[in-house]
Amino acid sequence: MSDDSRPSPSGARTAVVIPAAGRGVRLGPGAPKALRALNGTPMLIHAVRAMAASRAVSLVVVVAPPDGAAEVKALLDTHALPGDNPSGSWGKTDFLVVPGGDSRQESVKYGLDALPPGIDIVLVHDAARPLVPVDTVDAVIEAVRDGAPAVVPALPLADTVKEVEPTAVPGAPEPVVATPVRARLRAVQTPQGFDRDTLVRAHETVTDDVTDDASMVEQLGLQVVVVPGHEEAFKVTRPLDLVLAEAVLARRRLNDGF
Repeated sequence: MSDDSRPSPSGARTAVVIPAAGRGVRLGPGAPKALRALNGTPMLIHAVRAMAASRAVSLVVVVAPPDGAAEVKALLDTHALPGDNPSGSWGKTDFLVVPGGDSRQESVKYGLDALPPGIDIVLVHDAARPLVPVDTVDAVIEAVRDGAPAVVPALPLADTVKEVEPTAVPGAPEPVVATPVRARLRAVQTPQGFDRDTLVRAHETVTDDVTDDASMVEQLGLQVVVVPGHEEAFKVTRPLDLVLAEAVLARRRLNDGF
């Protein structure tokens, strides 16, 4: 590992935990979702690079499938950026690979346990969001640095949302229960950012099955704040999402030489 502590401008150090232990069944059979190729490069590599692009990020912890840590470590070594130390760092951002657990929540906890002393801010990022812009990453970090215990990037909804009563029969009509006020709703993305001590306490306290880490902090009675997300930070879940992600990368290459 590099010995460059790479402090952020405020003096706080930031690490990112990327849970990448899921199978991604909605993308069909084959490799775990995080290892699916996007423009010839695994999605996980795109996600790690997106986090390492922030000057404030000094460490990325990748939480691999329980039996796949060695494979993921080899993958990161293979795709290291030009001039990087091939053993544990990309440029000035260190990386670490740890085996994950049976659930996303457990995997994030393992990633938190692997963090060294001196990390003040922790981001949790979905490996399946490979195209998040660095400005979004920096906005989340800045909001935590300014005192928010938990921060999520989010977008307003374009569609009207209906709350329904689910039925036991797939495809059967479902009765509408309510229509939430769309102006008050947001679609949440990652990276989600946290004061380290707050996130550790949430994982030690909350045992409910949750879909994101911010909801764990909510259960502690602490406020979660929202910063603007980005349309390119969408989650690659279905085959159509891969097509859209390829199109975004093609546009970036055309416009920016990415």
